[in-house]
Amino acid sequence: MPELHVLRVFCDEAGRHGNPLGVILDGAAIAEAERQGVAAALGFSETVFVDDAASGALRIFTPSVELPLAGHPLVGASWLLAHVGAPVAVLRPPAGDVPTGADDDGAWIEARPDDGPRFTLVEHATPEDVDDLPVPRGANVHMDAWAWEDEDAGRVRARVFVDEVGVPEDEATGSAALRLIEALGRPLTIRQGKGSLIVGEPVADGRVRVAGRVVLDERVELSQRI
Repeated sequence: MPELHVLRVFCDEAGRHGNPLGVILDGAAIAEAERQGVAAALGFSETVFVDDAASGALRIFTPSVELPLAGHPLVGASWLLAHVGAPVAVLRPPAGDVPTGADDDGAWIEARPDDGPRFTLVEHATPEDVDDLPVPRGANVHMDAWAWEDEDAGRVRARVFVDEVGVPEDEATGSAALRLIEALGRPLTIRQGKGSLIVGEPVADGRVRVAGRVVLDERVELSQRI
């Protein structure tokens, strides 16, 4: 059985919070027919199977579906590859090439928002309104609820609900950040979930850069977790 690395992606400045992520660097050891079941058994909002570390080829699964592109899995995978001494300049999920880079603390990606999931962006009047929202459930829920914390400074409070793909509330969602930054057309610092932080900005060719801190919590044999 291959190893599982458990990360938290988009942590705050002190390394707290962040969205848990499972990464299997030897993803090719898991048959395609078995991957959805592995992701469901692990229970992370996403699990990454790296098929070829040298080229950056990988696949991303939620507990219920495969995604062509997702933000926190790509940021986490980029950082982990650099952490184990195999950095890449491009990641290759099914959606296509995604430029990336990493340092000791975290990583960034540059992606086209339209390559990832679509979100309904719902603006609220205050951060407290976002905090008070109940978690909506249902097969059509794919929503980014947000409000300005400080519009002049580009600081946003957000919560993301994606019951449509088996994740009632996501702690930190890079693909939703891509959409929001594109919609607002400016750099943002997004405080999502319990305290995760995503920073990003529009870049060239319709791409958006998102970045954040990454922490490695655990490295275990996959058989110990499923």
